[in-house]
Amino acid sequence: MKDFDSQARAFGEQIEAEIAEGHLSFPTSLDVSLRIKRLADSPASSLEEIAAAVKTEPVLSAKTVRMANAVALNPHATPITNVADAVRRIGLSSLRCLAFSVAAEQLAQDHRSPKMRAIASGLWMHSVDVAAWSYALARDLRVVNPDTAMFAGMMADIGQFLLLARSADYPALEDDLPRFAEFVTTWSEPVSESVLEVFELPESILDAFECSNPYGGAWPPANLADILFVAGLAVETPNPFDKLLGLDHRAGLLDAATHNIDPQDLAHLLESARENRQLILAALCG
Repeated sequence: MKDFDSQARAFGEQIEAEIAEGHLSFPTSLDVSLRIKRLADSPASSLEEIAAAVKTEPVLSAKTVRMANAVALNPHATPITNVADAVRRIGLSSLRCLAFSVAAEQLAQDHRSPKMRAIASGLWMHSVDVAAWSYALARDLRVVNPDTAMFAGMMADIGQFLLLARSADYPALEDDLPRFAEFVTTWSEPVSESVLEVFELPESILDAFECSNPYGGAWPPANLADILFVAGLAVETPNPFDKLLGLDHRAGLLDAATHNIDPQDLAHLLESARENRQLILAALCG
C-alpha cells in the first residue's frame, strides 16, 4: 500500500497545484471536445467551420450523422448523409453533448489499465444514461430546453472523467480500487468546478451543479437542477465509483418521499419519458 499512498498523495498535490494555478491539464480527447464547443459557442463561427472541425474526428462525424437520423430528431425520416446537414439538424447544443460523449468513450477505450478501462467504460455508460434521462424528462416536462438538459447530464461527472484519465500516470492506484474511488470522490467536486470554468458554461447550467439542495421540493420538477436530480434517480446504469464504495443509487428511488416526491408520481413521469430516453440513448451510443 506504500506505493498507493505515495502516488495518491503525489496525484492529489498535482491536481491541487493545477487548480490553484488555473491550468488543469486535459487529456487530448477532451481537448477536441473543448475546441468544438468553443467553435459552437462563437457567433463568428460559420456552420462550415464547425462542420470542418467535426470532420477531423471520424468517430464524431459518423455519430453526428447517425444522431441526425435518429427518430427523436428526425421524425419525418428525411435521410441526412453529410456532416454539415447533420450539424444543422441536431443543433449546436446536441453537438456539444455528442462531442463530449465521443471524447469520453475514447478515453474509456484508450486507458492503459484493463481495470481502469472497465471503470471508464462504466462511467461513460452511466453519464450517457443520465444525459438521455435528462433530455427525456426535459422534453416531457417542457421547463428546460431538452438539448441543454442533455448536455448538463453528460457533464455531471466531468470531474470523475478527468481524474480517471489522469490516473494513468499513477499506476499504483489500481492496486486498491475502493480507495481509489474514495480519492476520486474527494477530488471530483473541485476538479469539476475547474473544468466547468474552462468550458465556460452558462450560469443556468452552473447554477444547477452548485445547488446545495439538488431538489427544490416542488412537483413536477421545475428547473434544470430538479431534472438532473430526478435523472440521477432514474438512471439504470450505476456509477462504477458508487459500486466500488458500496452505494446503491436505486435506493434513492425508495427514499424519494423524503424529497416530497410521491413514488407514484415519479413512476408515472419516468414511464412517460422512457421512450424518449431510449431514443436518445441509442443516438448517443450508436
